[in-house]
Formats: sequence, structure tokens, C-alpha cells
Amino acid sequence: MSDDVKVRLDKWLWASRFFKTRSLATDAIDGGHVHLNGERAKPARSVRIGDLLRIQVPHGEFEVEVMALSDRRGGADIARTLYRETEQSAARREATTLERELAPQFDHPLSKGRPTKKWRRQLHQFDRKQFKD
Repeated sequence: MSDDVKVRLDKWLWASRFFKTRSLATDAIDGGHVHLNGERAKPARSVRIGDLLRIQVPHGEFEVEVMALSDRRGGADIARTLYRETEQSAARREATTLERELAPQFDHPLSKGRPTKKWRRQLHQFDRKQFKD
């Protein structure tokens, strides 16, 4: 960790382990999935201590306050010291996780990937029955 005045946004997101690579962080910023202090940001924008970030990643949406600056990627325990998630954000992510777990799953075990010969025959038989009626 360094006590620099400012760090690039894409470097900070990578160092804080929200994204696996800097290029993924840059793509997310360019795609509008990261907002700095309520405004859409650019990858080279400077992050400062006390800034508020809204980050949308596949595993949830985070609202965090920047607590420390770093342009080097460290371990997960070090990365967690770089930010503090807001209570509302943590509660919202927990609620959406619970909703996702309780939602019914409609996946057929054989529907993953290419259908087997047996499953394809069943599909064709089902289609034929619908067209006869």
C-alpha cells in the first residue's frame, strides 16, 4: 500500500481484487459498470481516499468507500483494507443472493450442452404430439 495522493481507477480496482486483470477493469469502466462519486468515470481517472464507488460485477453490485490507495495487487486480506462496503450495499447483496437461491430452477439435467440421442428423440416426439392436436 502506498500513501500517494491519487491512483488510476483501473489500477485501484485491480489491486482491490474486484477484477482479475486491469484490462477487465478497464472494459467494465468503459462499459459504464463503475461509477465514481455518482458519475460515470474513465479508466485513467484518479481515485482518492474517501471517494465513493459503485461497482457492478457478475457476482453482485458493490457500493464502497475508498479507505486506502494501492497500485499493486496483494493478497485478499490486504485488498479488503483498501475499501469499506456500505451497510446498504451489503444488505442488498445478501437479499439478492437469498432471492437467487430461493428462485425455482427450470433446468433439465440433460439440457446442458448438446442433447443426447435419447433426449433428442423425446424432443421430436413431444413436437410431433403438439402438431397433431
